Amino acid sequence: MRESWILFKRSLLEFWRTFRRNRMGMVGAALVLSAVLVALFAPLLSPYTPTVVIRDEAGRGLTYAPPSVHGPLGTDDAGRDVWTQLVYGARISLTVGFLAGFIAMFVGSFLGILAGYFGGWVDNLLMRVTDVLLVIPDLPLMLVLVATLRQMELKISPLTLLILVIGLLYWTSTARLVRSQVLSIKERQFVSRARAIGAGHAHIIRKHIVPQIMPLIVANTVLILSTAILIESGLAFLGLGDPTQPSWGTMLNFAFDRNAISNGAWWFYLPPGLAIVWVSLGCVLLGNVLEEMLNPRLTGHHLEGEAKIVETEVSLG
Repeated sequence: MRESWILFKRSLLEFWRTFRRNRMGMVGAALVLSAVLVALFAPLLSPYTPTVVIRDEAGRGLTYAPPSVHGPLGTDDAGRDVWTQLVYGARISLTVGFLAGFIAMFVGSFLGILAGYFGGWVDNLLMRVTDVLLVIPDLPLMLVLVATLRQMELKISPLTLLILVIGLLYWTSTARLVRSQVLSIKERQFVSRARAIGAGHAHIIRKHIVPQIMPLIVANTVLILSTAILIESGLAFLGLGDPTQPSWGTMLNFAFDRNAISNGAWWFYLPPGLAIVWVSLGCVLLGNVLEEMLNPRLTGHHLEGEAKIVETEVSLG
């Protein structure tokens, strides 16, 4: 146990030394981390709540007040503080995006492993389902599903519905990617040796397949997060978000519906748009760097390490 922990710490330190030399990776990590910190410390970053109406000296709502009148980002058409909505909206947008992304990663990885490892009719069935979902455009399909399910008056919150629809429909690319890696890994010698000593399917998948594809899954998950956040923002912008929760997409929806552009209220629609770009760019930069760093290990020293483990098992068996 202690030796495993020492090896883990060494691998982590080696990874950090390599990662911190990559400027794009550090920039991406800084962008994502800053957004997460804003979401976590939203109550400390604003003295208001998203529903509080800012009033002038006469007690009237301070509508469309520019940042020069009410800092730092002015107010919207109802007199609510835009900065407050932005920092609290980070919580909603990141929560929906992250949870939906992790669901898509888990479903895609699970189905990709099953299809790649077992092959045959299992592979054909799962890949045909994947092909059908890949042919249908994602956003229109999600738009129809969310709108239809909301009309059914299910006892489920709009945010939970968004998370489930995005997560359960956006797994196809992950499944394809994982399947292609599993098809290659399962033919390697250390997997054949594991079968020869009587290892079952569950043991081989858990001990020998999953550790090899985990770096790929980690890198792909970060890329999926950016897409999930964009999809959530798009659906919320189209009016399918929760109007009671100030996500970035909902802010854009309100800004366009309430003529913020014609009123010259750039501080209402520009900040949430830039926030979406900020997080998406961070996830893309971070995901690309992680993929460059971790993918070579799929055929490098990770495989050699697994081969040594299996050779030890053979000698002990």
